Amino acid sequence: MATLELPKVTERIELDSTRGAISEIAAYLQGHLGQRVTAYLAGLTDPKMVGQWAAGKVHPRDLPSLRLRHAYQAARLLVEEFGDETARAWFFGTNTQLDDEAPAYLLRRAQTPEDVRPVLRAARRFVEVTY
Repeated sequence: MATLELPKVTERIELDSTRGAISEIAAYLQGHLGQRVTAYLAGLTDPKMVGQWAAGKVHPRDLPSLRLRHAYQAARLLVEEFGDETARAWFFGTNTQLDDEAPAYLLRRAQTPEDVRPVLRAARRFVEVTY
């Protein structure tokens, strides 16, 4: 993905995260990051719940939904550019853009959309600096 395309790609991913069914978002994260990682990002202690969400059997509450939709944006950007392994590593590595916190930790603790904005900015920045 060329740097000039990044704004268009991030806009498309943002629209997909807003319009997409939460079951599809949970399934994407589960498929690319794994069930345990997705559960961690959502703030769950039981990873099996992610499978329930992905199957559309139950729906997450508002706060886990917020975390999933934002995790999806960051994950999709990273997966499309670098693949699953790098995306998982990025979520759990310390990040200088986030005061040396791991993005996964910040997402798990997020209470508002303002709490996740720095994570999305850091994901975009990570992709931008590769060019």
